[in-house]
Amino acid sequence: MLADTVIALLKEEISSTEYDRYIKQLKFSEKASNSDQMVFIAPNILIANWIKTRYCEKLSHLFELKTGKKPEIKIILKEHIKSTKSKSASVEIINDSIKSTKSTILNPSYTFDSFVVGSSNQYAYTAAKSIAEKPGIMYNPVFIYGPTGLGKTHLIHAIGNFCQNRGKSVIYATIEQFMNDFTYNLRNQSMDRFREKYRNCDVLLIDDTQFLSNKIQTQEEFFHTFNELHSAGKQIVLTSDKPPKMINGLEDRLKSRFEWGLIADIGLPELETKIAIIKKKCELDGISLSSDIINYIAANMGDNIREIESAIINLNAYASLMRQEITLDFAKNVMREQIKEKRDNISLEDIIATIAKDLNIKPSEIKSSKRSKNIVEARRIGIYLARTLTPNSMPSLASYFGMKDHTAVSHNIKKINELIISNESFKLRVESLKNKILTKDF
Repeated sequence: MLADTVIALLKEEISSTEYDRYIKQLKFSEKASNSDQMVFIAPNILIANWIKTRYCEKLSHLFELKTGKKPEIKIILKEHIKSTKSKSASVEIINDSIKSTKSTILNPSYTFDSFVVGSSNQYAYTAAKSIAEKPGIMYNPVFIYGPTGLGKTHLIHAIGNFCQNRGKSVIYATIEQFMNDFTYNLRNQSMDRFREKYRNCDVLLIDDTQFLSNKIQTQEEFFHTFNELHSAGKQIVLTSDKPPKMINGLEDRLKSRFEWGLIADIGLPELETKIAIIKKKCELDGISLSSDIINYIAANMGDNIREIESAIINLNAYASLMRQEITLDFAKNVMREQIKEKRDNISLEDIIATIAKDLNIKPSEIKSSKRSKNIVEARRIGIYLARTLTPNSMPSLASYFGMKDHTAVSHNIKKINELIISNESFKLRVESLKNKILTKDF
């Protein structure tokens, strides 16, 4: 069949993950197709919209290569197929079903099920899930903030996908896209079209709100958009890298409105959460990594989840191209440029400050003679990392930590090495602290 041949050609040009996740889900509708249009059936609107924006043009081109004629590609929804004698009526019904759900592009892989929950993001996740189930009722607006790459965009897309799957009209845009739309329509005297798009939806999702800073005209328009949607009981969700009150150059009236509802932060993920995220990513993308490699990546790649996911994809791609098995040594070699070490700039005070903050004790206690278990452990880790990450000699470390001589330093390092070998959890904690010191800007 012609459609099978075209799909096979497309399969050769995209990743196996993309094929399995999206293209494989399509079924060709011979009954609804003709020489002018080729119709495929998608199982849900998320996949339908994704394929419609990513692959329709490519599919049309591949059909043209085979037939000499470039057909229109229609993606239709399985649940909207109705028995009818008229092919055109069937296609019309289904096309209308896609058009009726107003939406910008959402990433269908960003769902609540694929989001890994830990103590650092539990509150934001719970809030996002609650408002997705009852948009415009529970909390409005919802403002999610936190450093780059920790999952804000994942959560906001998950809200959109959940709501869209329930028939809600969803608009997602970064604040940059909102500004570009505003500028374009203002210049072309088509503001009615702009307002129709952003003010006639059930759910408005705006990413990277911090970039509204000092954009006076855009802030004015966004203020009125916000008011109209809020007054109509429509759900508004915003993300930013900082809370509203910390966004400089943002009008007070916008700050106050952003604080009307619920504010949830996403913190830096703890080591266990990073390990779970890596395992989830590997599971979704069909990548096989041993526990040693997963632990190494989690402990050494920093806290930016987006960068961690990118590193995993690059590692797998490199192994595939080189036809190499992914071993721990192979992973270390491939990722050595991504794991940035800044040993030359690290001081003993930097090490002690990082350990103290992470273990919730005072820096002065690490250098004291106190013998409580948590302080002794922190002191030993401090000595070990100081010896590993700085050029200080054992006698100088003994002097710094108030010890009798270098043999006491040697004894502590020996104890730490024994624990690292025998206790995997302890080893990961030390590696995580080491990574925080190496990647921190002192």
